[in-house]
Amino acid sequence: MKKSPPTDARSGLRIVGRRGHPSVRGAYIRFAVWLREHYPFPIRLPVYLGRGRRHTLVTTGESAHASFFAPWSLDVEPYIRISTGDYPDDEASEGRDDALAGYLVSLAHEIVHYQQWIRGEEPSEVGVDEEAEAMVDRYAMTVDRP
Repeated sequence: MKKSPPTDARSGLRIVGRRGHPSVRGAYIRFAVWLREHYPFPIRLPVYLGRGRRHTLVTTGESAHASFFAPWSLDVEPYIRISTGDYPDDEASEGRDDALAGYLVSLAHEIVHYQQWIRGEEPSEVGVDEEAEAMVDRYAMTVDRP
């Protein structure tokens, strides 16, 4: 069942994180412009970038590269956290464009979870990778490089 956000809820997608790797941050800012034009963000979704290789999930204590925090209520803003510390190694082994494309897919994956949450669905990994890759493929058709 789809939930309605509170009438005073902030909306939009924001990339936050001067501590994140500058190349990843730049690619995310460009991607976010496109995302805002093509997808609704009825409840503010900040994306926090970190400089580490991984971060610890508040809910489980597990380590992750990217995560989505889905609050129990639409009155509380969700958020995405992405660690960017692996980017220099990824760039060296895969090249700039492929490395950044991988980061775009990670962000898109977490945005698909945000969309599930907005629709009031139980979190699920079923079809998420495919949907995230399709999102990035649609974006890639509009740009020369990530």
